[in-house]
Amino acid sequence: VQLQASGGGQVQAGGSLRLSCAASGFTFDTYIMGWFRQAPGKEREFVAGISKYGRNTDYSASVKGRFTISRDNAKNTVYLQMNSLKPDDTAVYYCAAVLRRSWAAKTQRANEYDYWGQGTEVTVSS
Repeated sequence: VQLQASGGGQVQAGGSLRLSCAASGFTFDTYIMGWFRQAPGKEREFVAGISKYGRNTDYSASVKGRFTISRDNAKNTVYLQMNSLKPDDTAVYYCAAVLRRSWAAKTQRANEYDYWGQGTEVTVSS
């Protein structure tokens, strides 16, 4: 199993970045996918989640309206479009996968996710 995140970088406040996460080694379209982030000295926190076929999404209050999660099952890839970035968005961003029977069983708890990528760093300067 491999989750390869990319697309991080440095950007000024108000700017945009698009993260990608390429998955392999498991049946991608049977997993709910999520993005988490971890800032220095803080716990890993949920950012966004998306259902197996992309019909449903879930966001943390801090990013709702600014970030958009999407997926392309033909490419085994999940994306996170981040707009109107703020310095508080500075963190290492991780993609993750969780096997759940339905979207109703979705979770925002990091310890319930099955697979994790290596993370990509995002730095937003003021």
